[in-house]
Amino acid sequence: MGKTTVVLVEDHEVVREGLRAIIRPEPDIEIVGEACNGREAVDVTRQVLPNVVVMDVCLPEQNGFQATLQIKRASKNTHVLVLSSYDDLECVEQMRDAGVAGFLSKRSAANQLVEAIRTVRSGGTFYSPEVTKRLQEYKNAALRAGRPVDEPVELTAREAQTLELIAKGLRNKEIAVQMGVSIKTVEKHRQGVMNKLNIHDAAGLTRYALTRGMVSATAKSQPDAKKPVGI
Repeated sequence: MGKTTVVLVEDHEVVREGLRAIIRPEPDIEIVGEACNGREAVDVTRQVLPNVVVMDVCLPEQNGFQATLQIKRASKNTHVLVLSSYDDLECVEQMRDAGVAGFLSKRSAANQLVEAIRTVRSGGTFYSPEVTKRLQEYKNAALRAGRPVDEPVELTAREAQTLELIAKGLRNKEIAVQMGVSIKTVEKHRQGVMNKLNIHDAAGLTRYALTRGMVSATAKSQPDAKKPVGI
């Protein structure tokens, strides 16, 4: 097996530079391309057909979920390794559904990125300890709810619309105007979304919508993770 070829997908140059610094000393790994948005990631991957794509989730133009789906269709032998600060349960599950081979928290990148790249290149899977813990939490929550772990969550049309507007940064009053309903009705839809997804903060709902492709990274207004949902 020759060198492992890697494409880095990250919209922040300073982060990409940090990733280069981690990978550069490794003689068996070579960075053959970089991209700063999802569309560019797909184009670069089609051109160079790398062994591994290191993929962020929150990207401009096309998010990591959408880009991964296209990359897996274009190059079946390319393994996608997610490297993201968004490691909540639903984000991890949705990226797994897209076909990623591993999910690494940015908090673990300095110590585990090289190991993760080698593992997914060899056909294995790699999840950092934080992500493994969240996957177990997800399974436990599903079991407590009496729902099979792999059963998809289905939202009504109104719930999906509410989620999309939440992800765009709108408050309940603004959502009510957009949907032509009362604030109380919006609160009911919002609560339904939170209960079904088992996500109870605005930032988590936004990340779920991003990984589902319901909104783009440029269209959203990221809510404050500490701000109570519904305010």
